[in-house]
Parts: sequence; structure tokens; C-alpha cells
Amino acid sequence: MSYQVFARKYRPRTFDDVLGQEHVVRTLRNAISQQRLAHAYLFVGPRGTGKTSTARILAKALNCPGGPKIDFNPDDDVCIEIAEGRSLDVLEIDGASNNSVDQIRELRDSVRFAPTRGQFKIYYIDEVHMLSNAAFNALLKTLEEPPPHVKFIFATTEPNKILPTILSRCQRFDLRPIPTETIAAHLQHIATEEGITLDPAAAWAIAKGADGGMRDAQSMLDQLVAFCGDAITEANVLDVFGFTSREKVAKLTTTLLARDTPAALALIHKEAETGRDLSQLLGELIGCLRGLLVAKLDPSADGEGIPEHLWAELLQAVAKYQPDRILSTIDAFADTEGRMKWATNKRLHFELGIIRATQTLGELRITDVITVLTRGAEFLPASGRAETTTNPPAQQPTEPPPPPAPAPPAPPPALLAAPPAEPPPPPPPPVAPEAEPAGPVLSIEELIARAPDEPILPPEAPPTTPPPSPEPTPAPAPPTLDETFHQDPLVQAALVKFEGKLVN
Repeated sequence: MSYQVFARKYRPRTFDDVLGQEHVVRTLRNAISQQRLAHAYLFVGPRGTGKTSTARILAKALNCPGGPKIDFNPDDDVCIEIAEGRSLDVLEIDGASNNSVDQIRELRDSVRFAPTRGQFKIYYIDEVHMLSNAAFNALLKTLEEPPPHVKFIFATTEPNKILPTILSRCQRFDLRPIPTETIAAHLQHIATEEGITLDPAAAWAIAKGADGGMRDAQSMLDQLVAFCGDAITEANVLDVFGFTSREKVAKLTTTLLARDTPAALALIHKEAETGRDLSQLLGELIGCLRGLLVAKLDPSADGEGIPEHLWAELLQAVAKYQPDRILSTIDAFADTEGRMKWATNKRLHFELGIIRATQTLGELRITDVITVLTRGAEFLPASGRAETTTNPPAQQPTEPPPPPAPAPPAPPPALLAAPPAEPPPPPPPPVAPEAEPAGPVLSIEELIARAPDEPILPPEAPPTTPPPSPEPTPAPAPPTLDETFHQDPLVQAALVKFEGKLVN
């Protein structure tokens, strides 16, 4: 017998073998046990999440001997034929190569024939979104009212390309990306069955690189066995697939939070020289920052797969930043990720993103100033804070204005040329001695990083006995204004020149 890859050898055979899709399995189990079988099912999800495997398992449960039933025997002849794709009652059609309207018309004509061995005739169309609009329209009537012995199962990765009239006639099941922990555990199970020593860190690196797809993880494990033999370590995974270790991601994150731009750029240069995937490294960095942001909002959050000692160092490094600052950094890297997707020089955009993120972490915002001022106001005396609000301004009584005085006679013209005497310049104000600072001068970041209960203002000095004040000297009386000043010729000339009047 020829060699069979892990992705086919360890394909799920029963509902119990389906991993990471408990919501789909539970619904299908209940539908079979309660005899509430729909005539059309649509499985939606990313690649490698089990769409085809779930469709074959459902077909086995429907056409097994004595079915439909949940606990069927996968070793029955009918189930083996369905698993190998050679059953006459379960027709698997590739939507990409059979997308014309003529082929759908042939399918529509064949649904009238009864099944040969099982109870149902099942049509499974993979990548159904590749069908043309004419093919979809040709299938509408048959899909809405098929014969009682016909079941349709569709699978797609792009449901947005399917006509709404098709979607409304199907029961839709969204298959989720499989969790990293589930994939790593299944890889360890396969390694045990195959007699392979798989390091846990290596299993985690494979599962992380598979990005939720079990088939991708199994294919990567198969390739590593061919490369390494019976013992696989994390270093082998990183060398073969160009992934970045969790230690390197944690180091890059710590360097970024310390705003050490040269060290961060040097690390990126080293990773690029060794052939690492910079897009994958940026994704890991964004994931680490996202985990730190969640940890600041929810202290019970886990470490995103990072070892505990590294996670503790990261939490200590991010403690001095507010959540909005981490969020702005993630937004900056998200823009960088979008530019790197289509850029030829990915390293250049990654380095620019690091520089922008460092500036974002160090910039001063108005919210920081408000935080410092709010904390400082908490230590002011209560009477001082309420002084401006408890003492309303005194209202001045309103009096009617006095009647205008009669205009005086005009002075002779000779008096208009006399300039007024300039008053002597006022003496310069006394220079006060410079006061010494009450305490050390702190930066805005140090003030924000201080604990809420730690005082912002310096402690008040202990009261001292004031020195005896000298005897108060009586203030000089204000000069009295001569009531006959308006008789001055200069005043009279000014009144005539500017057409003014005297007001008491």
C-alpha cells in the first residue's frame, strides 16, 4: 500500500473525531436523533477546519445500515465507500470545475433517480461559491423543493459570493478556526501514534503557524518528519518554516516598550538576515501587544502562549503605559501590516512601523496633563477648592446716571498750544529673591506612573514661629481731588477739542 499523508490518515471518521467544532457537531447530532433533517446544509469556514470531513461524516450517519443514526460503525462497507469518495449515493462535485449551467442541469435531472443502497442520495458540492449566477438560478427550484430522498451539502470559504436566494434555502453552519491548544494536543497524539518524539514547544510552534487549520498543521508535521526524522525540536520548526520563537517576540515587545529603537531595529535586521518571515513576526508582535492590552483591562487573562517568566517581564514593562497608548500602538502596527502585505521591501515598512510605534509610546497627550492636574487637585485644601464657587460676586446697586453738566466757555487760542507736563517715571518694582524648588522636578510620565494614592505635591513644611512683625506705619491718605480742576484752561481746551463733557 502506498504511503498516506497524515492529513488523510488521521482524517475524522465519526462525530467524536471532529475537533474544535462542538457547536456544529452538537446541532447535527440533535437533528439526527430528533429526525429533524433539513434538505440542504451549508458549511462555511476557513481552509482545513473540517468542512469536507464533517460533510462525509453526516453522509455516513444518514446512509449507514439502519440509519440515520449517530453511533454508526465507520468500518461498514457503506461508510468506507463514502470515506473513499466512491459511493454511488454520495456524489462529491467540485464547484470550481463544474460551474456551468449545463452541468447543473444534468445534476437537476439526476435527482429523480432513487439511491442504490442507502436511504438518501446526497450531493456534496465543494467550493460552491465558484458556480456561476446562471448555474445558481438553475439550481434554485430543485434546491427549494427536492425529492424526499435527496439531500444537498454545500461547502465554501467565501459565503459572500453565494446568492442570497441560495443562502436562504440552506441551514448554515460556520466552522471556526481550531484553537492553537487543540491543534498542538492533536499533533502530540499523532506523534505518539507514529512513534515520533515531538517537543511541546515545537508542537506549539506548528499549531501557531497553522493559523487555525488542522490540515495545514498535519502537513507541516509530515514535512518535519521527512526533514528531522523521529525527533523534532522547536529549532527545527523555526528553521524549516521561518517562524519566530516566542522568546524573540517577547524580546522585541520588551524592547519596544522600553522605547529602545536601535535595539528593536537590530533585532529586525537579524531576523531578516536569517530568513524569517517578517509578516509573521509582525503578526506575532501585534498578538503580544493585544494580549498585554487585554491583561491591563482584565488581570485574569492568560499570556497568549508566552512562557510565564517572559509574560511576567512583559507585564512589568507595560505597567507604566495607559491602555489607550497600547491601543494606539496596535493601530500603528495594523497600518504597517496593511502596507507590508503588498510591499516588495517588507523590512523597510516594518522598521518604519517600529519608529512610529516608539514615537506613539513617547508622545505627550492632553489626557496625560489632565490626569496629572486631577491628581494634584486632590491634595489641595477643601476650602481652597470651594472658595471660587461658594463666594458669589457682590452685586453693585444700580443708580440712575447724573444729568450732564453744562459745557464751559471755550478758552483763548493761545492756551491750546501749551503741552501738558509729563509725570515723573514710576520707580522700578523691587526684585523678589528666587524661591528654591520645593522638591525634585518630575516628568509628566513619572507623574502619570505614580500610584493614585501617592501625593503629587511635595509635603508641606512643618509650621514655624513667624518672626515678630514691625510696628505698622500709617498709610498716607489718598490725595484729594480739587473740585475746581475743570476750570483749568487745558481741561477746557480738551473738552472743546474732543467735544466732550464732564461726568461726576
